[in-house]
Amino acid sequence: MKPNIFLAALLSCIFISVQPAHSATQVPGFKSLFNGKDLTGWVDVNTSKETWFVRDGLLVCTGLPIGVMRSEKQYENFVLHIEWRHMEPGGNSGVFAWSEGTVPEDRRLPKGMEIQMLELDWPKLHPEKDGTPRPIAYVHGELFGANGLTTVPDNPRGRRSKSIENRCKPRGEWNYYDVVCVDGVVKLSVNGKFVNGVSKASVKKGYLCLESEGAEIHFRNIQIMELPPGVTSEEQTAPLVKE
Repeated sequence: MKPNIFLAALLSCIFISVQPAHSATQVPGFKSLFNGKDLTGWVDVNTSKETWFVRDGLLVCTGLPIGVMRSEKQYENFVLHIEWRHMEPGGNSGVFAWSEGTVPEDRRLPKGMEIQMLELDWPKLHPEKDGTPRPIAYVHGELFGANGLTTVPDNPRGRRSKSIENRCKPRGEWNYYDVVCVDGVVKLSVNGKFVNGVSKASVKKGYLCLESEGAEIHFRNIQIMELPPGVTSEEQTAPLVKE
């Protein structure tokens, strides 16, 4: 499936309309972050060589050990299109935006803006301490600042933001997210409809990270449209990782 064509066309029209007729400024477009052949453009942070691999044109994550791999470069304002499917009941994963590209020894996941990817059985397989099922709001594209990144949720569930409509599909079926990240604001479209958002992120430039969290998950068609930068301070920028 291709990125949201309507969204791409709309953004392109906006940028064309604000440029003078004689301008040679390039109109933003989508670029692939996964070539379907190898892990070019991605760096393992704290998983293993066996955690991530390519099979039949898909990016496969085994889920173990728990951790992340990151993009080679940082991103500030952008539109991300990513397609994913869980392969196990109750699978857990996600993508981090504006993330630090390192993980301290006492943690397994980085500081960053997490866009949650949970399989539909997760709530019933991980009940509350008293045995009652967790709310389905956990599953369908929850957004939250992790490990020190703070936000203001559009649809609060504590400090997290829950989707206002449940749109994710179960294991074995493909889901797609279109994520708009601009100037500390994140808006998430799940399978073709915008249903969640946060604002005033304390960090608004950093790495993308894909998450390994205990269960096999597949990714494909990961594409990004970079947008013009904003006024972002050093404190609002994740530290650069020195190779």
